[in-house]
Order: sequence, then structure tokens, then C-alpha cells
Amino acid sequence: MAARFDHIVIGGGHNGLVCAAYLAKAGKKVLVLEAADRLGGASVTREFAPGFRVSACAHLLSQMQSGIVTDLGLTRHGLRFAARAMPTTALSPDGQNLTLGNIDRSAADAQAYPAFAARMRRFAESLTPILGMTPPRLGTDAWTDRRDLLKLAWAVRRLGRTEMRELLRIIGMNAYDLMEEHFESSLLKGALGFDAVLGANFGPRSPGTVLTLLNRMAAEAGAGGAMQPVGGMGAVADAIAAAAETAGAEIRLNAPVARIRLEGDRATGVVLASGEEIAAGAVVSSADPYTTFMTLLGAEHLDTGFVRRISHFRHKGLAAKLHLALDALPTFTGLDAAALGGRLLIAPSLDYIEHAYNHSKYREFSQAPAIEITLPTVNDPTLAPGTNHVLSAVVQYAPYDLAGGWDAGRARFTDIVIDTIERHAPGLRRMIRASELLTPVDIEREFRIAGGHWHHGDMAFDQFFFVRPVPGVAQYLAPVAGLYICGAGSHPGGGVMGLAGRNAAQQMLKAA
Repeated sequence: MAARFDHIVIGGGHNGLVCAAYLAKAGKKVLVLEAADRLGGASVTREFAPGFRVSACAHLLSQMQSGIVTDLGLTRHGLRFAARAMPTTALSPDGQNLTLGNIDRSAADAQAYPAFAARMRRFAESLTPILGMTPPRLGTDAWTDRRDLLKLAWAVRRLGRTEMRELLRIIGMNAYDLMEEHFESSLLKGALGFDAVLGANFGPRSPGTVLTLLNRMAAEAGAGGAMQPVGGMGAVADAIAAAAETAGAEIRLNAPVARIRLEGDRATGVVLASGEEIAAGAVVSSADPYTTFMTLLGAEHLDTGFVRRISHFRHKGLAAKLHLALDALPTFTGLDAAALGGRLLIAPSLDYIEHAYNHSKYREFSQAPAIEITLPTVNDPTLAPGTNHVLSAVVQYAPYDLAGGWDAGRARFTDIVIDTIERHAPGLRRMIRASELLTPVDIEREFRIAGGHWHHGDMAFDQFFFVRPVPGVAQYLAPVAGLYICGAGSHPGGGVMGLAGRNAAQQMLKAA
């Protein structure tokens, strides 16, 4: 079969679209195949109740790299923001809430926080070059681009000897111990610890959670803080898709790929669920690694060692998403109206988060969950009809493989989450017109992510950088010629940043 395209991109999530846009800009003939009837993957805006729209999985944009926004001209393609530099407020049970950057609960913390935040930003910025690199291949002393190595070495060297020593000391630590070293306020420590475990299969006492915090901060350093796109997160995907199509890429919806087509030992195209075969010079998958290799490619085309590693790649999600359609704007105890347009955290202490996490070890949901809340209609009223509002919350912890199953546990957990929020927003229940809870099982089903993990797999030392997702595919190139990966399961991981897509495109262009 003659190749009709230079590259086929499996999946129209943000990374797949970014990859397609860069390839098309380089003059390649590109086809994007999306199984759903809309683009965006987990970065999508959809209706969950009549007239009420929500960013269904990812709900804030804090990691999309400014270089990608500029390269692809996303503002020209319609990307606008309803809010920028959104504040983070930690909610207190007594109404004595705390907004990061305005520490007033402890004189010692008020003095310590600016220095701590500045130092962590320096550490994160020194690691930012890693995000845009193709990781080195283990067993060799060659980097794909020695300029990357020099850039990283210079960024770290600029820290100075004392700061380098401190970075090496803390990077393997747990967030609990780091926060205990610096602060008095339980509320402040809880808020900072929450960002170290958001979307992760960890509690704040888990080793390596300082790494996950710094990785998050490194991505945010190249983005400009938490932002809310006009129209929700689906607007991000729409802008990237417009950039890709303007550059010449073709996009097909309702086109699920059944399998990756091989000739000999090389990927030469795909077979759709409809039976249609499409040939290409190369295939790149933005699906999660387990789906890519075990479902679309098939274990029979891989060596047993690689299959074992992919089978043990930890990819079961632990975060749920709650959506509430409200007939009024809720009032949070002790919180002024201006703060309602930012991030609101229910994570009053490190011990609170750790206790919430403990349940998941035994396949139970949290009885007192840690929660990130946004009220997107405060900044963008178009997401709800009239004077109604939407509440969107990320909830931890909700294990994928819940004992007894989610059919039995869904209603109880939904009540627990709403009760937890209502303790900070009295009268919330009376405002609810409709609700939706997306568990990891629902996320798996709706967004076709095996395990329902929005990062496609845990971010941890053994699944990070040159071993993400596993050795043998960490450079975006699969162990089958002509097949690449570009999703969140590859370096630099999850979060709507687009770098996995861009990095993979650069590797494919080098190989062309």
C-alpha cells in the first residue's frame, strides 16, 4: 500500500495536536485520527447538565509552555484567557483562610515563605531545560543533542555551590519533611504539600514528592501561572487544532484506531475500527503507553522484557473529578468574593492529606478527601445559563480499583465530597441542580486512558526522565521502527504543557 501521509498521529489530545502542528509546520503531510467526536482528549470542554459546561478533566492551564503558544500562534487561533495568575487560597475549617503570597497567620512563616518560594523557583528554573530535552539513552554516553546537556549544566551551575548542594539534598525528600523544616502553619504546609501530590499516587510522606513538586514548578516556570481559558480547556485544543490545520495537517474525528499496521518489523500505518487501512511513513501515538503497546501494537510484536516493563508501568489513577451545576454562587466562610475566581484548596494540614491518602492503600476512597476547587463561571459566565454557576473540583483520593467497585461506591463518595465542601460553603447542597462524579474508571472510559491516570502513569523517580515510561522507549522512539510516542506517558509527563508532543515531533524530524 502506498503511503498517503508522512506521519499519522493517533489521538487528538493536546500532545497529539501539538506534535501534528510542528510536523505540519515542517512541511510534512500529517493525519490526526481521533476516536471521539471532539478534539482535546482529557483537555476538553463539554456539557454535563443542560446549559452547564465544564472543563471535564484538566480544568486549569498552568503548564502550557509560552514557547509553544508563540511557535504555533495560539492567540491568533483564538486562545484567550478569562483569568491569569489565579491566586491559591487554602481554606480553613474556622474560616481563617490563607492566600499564598499573603501569609498572615504566623510572623515566622510570613518571613520564611518569600525566601522559600524564591529558592524553590530557582531550583525549578534550573530544572526547566530538562523538560524540553530528549532524554539520554541508558547504556550510552551520548545525548541526542549536546547543546541540551550544556544548557542544563549551565542552569544548574548558576545556582552556585551552596544552592546546588541544597537541591541535591532535598530532591529525593518527601514534601512532609521539607515543609516541616520551614514553616509553622499547618494550613500553609498543607497547601504546599497538596501541590506535591496533586494527581499523584502519593501522600506527602511518600519519598520523592519534592521531585514531583519541583517538576510541576519547572513546567509552571515556563508558562506564567495558573490561567483559565475563555470557553474552558477545550479552547486550548481548538486553538492547537486550528494551528495544525493552518499548517496543512488533516484531522479526522470519529476515527478510532484498532491497531497499528506492520510490514516486517516496521510500522507502516494504521487499521481503523471500520476496517479502513491508512498507510504512512511513520506513526506516532499520543495514547497512554499501555494502550499503545499492549492494545494497538500487541505484545506479540515486542520482546518479553519490554512487555514485562510496560505491564508493570504504574498507571492506575487516584484522582476523581466532581462537577456541580449550581443555581447561585456559593459563599465560603471567611472568603471574600475576589478569591472565588482562583484556586481553593481543602488540605488543612499535611496530616490531613496523609490520612486521606492512607485509605487508598487499602483500595478505599478517602473519608475526608483533599480537594482543589474552582468556580470557572466567576471568570467566564458563558459556561452556565443566566446567573447560574459551575463548581469544578479535583478530588483525592479515589482509587481506580476500588474495593467493591465504583457502581456501589459512587453515591457515597459523591456525598462525602459534597459534605466536605459544604463545611466550608454552608448551604451548598441547596444550590445543586445537577452533579457528576468522574472516577478513574470513568476517566478511562471517556478519555480512553488505561487506568484513568491523567498523567498516563505515575510521576516517580523510577518513571521519570530517561526511564519514562520505561527503558527502550524513553526517547519517544518505540522498539518497533517507524513508531513513536508523544503522550503524557512519555517525558516530561502529564499536565497540559505540550512538550511531549513538541519533543517527539523534533525527534521524528531529525530521523526523517
